[in-house]
Parts: sequence; structure tokens; C-alpha cells
Amino acid sequence: MSPRPLLGGWLSDDSAAAAEIMASLGYDFVVLDIEHGPFDLAVLERFIPLLKGIGLEVLSKVLVPERGPIQQALDFGSDGVIIPHIESLEHAREVTAFAKFPPLGDRSVAGGRTLNYRATTDAWITAQNRETKCFPMVEDAGALRDVVGIAQLDTVDGLFIGPTDLSLRRNRGAYSRTPEDFADFSAVATAVAAAGKPWVLPAWSVEEKAFGIKHGARYILLAMQHGALFEGYGSAKDLAEELIASQG
Repeated sequence: MSPRPLLGGWLSDDSAAAAEIMASLGYDFVVLDIEHGPFDLAVLERFIPLLKGIGLEVLSKVLVPERGPIQQALDFGSDGVIIPHIESLEHAREVTAFAKFPPLGDRSVAGGRTLNYRATTDAWITAQNRETKCFPMVEDAGALRDVVGIAQLDTVDGLFIGPTDLSLRRNRGAYSRTPEDFADFSAVATAVAAAGKPWVLPAWSVEEKAFGIKHGARYILLAMQHGALFEGYGSAKDLAEELIASQG
């Protein structure tokens, strides 16, 4: 039987209140959408330790698949990085190396927080390579084509599915949870299972949540920050409108 999945939420900005609400509800982790959100370096340097301090695992979806953003997120204390726009096996091999120290990868060492402000040691390097997670995204047709090889890379700790971009890049138009979409998800789940690694699924709908649980997703994202606000404010207004109509 698969272990209980970790349940998480998606943060599009640095709302401490949203993070504290998720932590109080027992969420296990958060994804920071640095790629599309209004995060700057000074914000991240302070927000990531706050999130960890309230008991949340932090996965940072970095700005671009390049050395700088990957290393900065890890240097600020992220437990892992999610790397967007992976195009192929060779691209994944090059980019994911920036999340792991030599000889495994090509990450550069920075002093400070991750070292607890002490000197670098071989034991620390080994622990970082083992414990810090690197999740390339499968949101491009080329990444899906090479998904088996990508999952097997030593610098890869698991895979993250990008449903909307993957649907667009597979010429299916806007993502609408079609059988073809779920077939792509199954291909990713099969590849990571063969590699003995976890996968992450953004699961806003009941169908997606059920799929992730059934197919052994280790990390399941339950709600987006803005979507949760929209749903909460919308349901409150709908209820008020119903009460007004019933008394009119």
C-alpha cells in the first residue's frame, strides 16, 4: 500500500496569513510560484524561513530553468526546487545539475543559512544532495517524450506535472481533464514508479485528487491561493444572494 500522500497548497504571493491558515489546517507543504508570482529576492529570503518555521515543507517553482534562480531558492532554505520548461532529457540533465553539488551535479556552494553559518563539510554536502529535492516539470511535449530517461537521472528526485501547459503543448487546447490528459499523467506516474521516485500533482478538482491518490502521487496540491479566495468569496456571495431572493 502506498504511503499517505503529503497534502499541500499553492502560494502565488507572500501572504503570511494564507501560509499560517494552511499550517493551522494541517497542510504538509507549500509550493511557491516564483515563476508567475510577484516574489523578489528580498521577499523570498525572509518568507521561506517563515514557512519552514511554522512547519511547512517548501518547494519553490523557480523563475526559469537556469543556475541562478535554482541556487538562490536553495540558498534561501527551500527544501526543494520545481524547475519549469524542461524541453528534453539533455536539457533536464544540464539544468537539474544546478540543484546538486559535485561530483553529483554542479551547484555552487554559498555560505550562510543552509550551512547554519558554519564552514562547509563533506557530511553537509552529502546531506544536501540527499535531502534537497529537485523536481523538473513535465509540461512540454519533449519532456513527456523523454520522461522515462528524465526520471532516471541521478540529479532528479521526482517529477512535477504541469497540466495546463502540457495540454497546450500537446495541441489539445486549454486543459479540461480529458482522458488524454490523464493518460499523460499515467505516463509520468509509471516513469517515476519505475525509478522509485515520487511525483507531484496539482489537483484542483475531485477527479484530479482521486487520480493522484489512486496512482500514488507523493505530493498532492489541493488548492491555489487565488482560487481558494475566489471560491470562498464567491460561495459567501451566492449564499447571500439566495437568502435575498428567498425573502424578496
